Amino acid sequence: MEGWSAAEAAHRAASDAELIAWVDEQDRPLGGLPRAQLRERGLIGRGTFILLFNGRGELCVQRRTLSKAVYPGYWDVAAGGMVLAGECYAESAHRELEEELGIAGVQLREHGRFFFSEPGNRLWCSVFSVQTDATLLLQAEEIMEARFMSIEAVAPMANREPFCPDSLQALQLYLASAHG
Repeated sequence: MEGWSAAEAAHRAASDAELIAWVDEQDRPLGGLPRAQLRERGLIGRGTFILLFNGRGELCVQRRTLSKAVYPGYWDVAAGGMVLAGECYAESAHRELEEELGIAGVQLREHGRFFFSEPGNRLWCSVFSVQTDATLLLQAEEIMEARFMSIEAVAPMANREPFCPDSLQALQLYLASAHG
């Protein structure tokens, strides 16, 4: 918690206690569990990834705060997060996009789902995209900075800087669905 602001510490505590959709290996609902418990027990939750593009077709890439439980300080090619218990993927995607980047009232396009599994991060993931030139309003407790860049520039940057592997997989699914 060293280096965290009081707001980041409070946000992390509240985040760890949120009831998250708990699912099995086939993405069938099993109930809701606190986020921290899902991670600690190696159980599977649901997550959303929203790829935000501007009118020039550039992708919004964000750097996560150091207070994030998973991939702190990493670059992320998608907004998004965990689906709350009782929430569907699309509801979660709209909520997360508004919370993290201040973007609301937009039409999201769904690109499919994939399973991601690493220790402490096991998810069924749904990938969405949206194009807008709306002004970003970054959630300071979750995002340190954001920039728009071409998709082609992401891979070289990912070779130099740490990137969230789950969101890179979401980007691959997007690219396959958009060009397939």
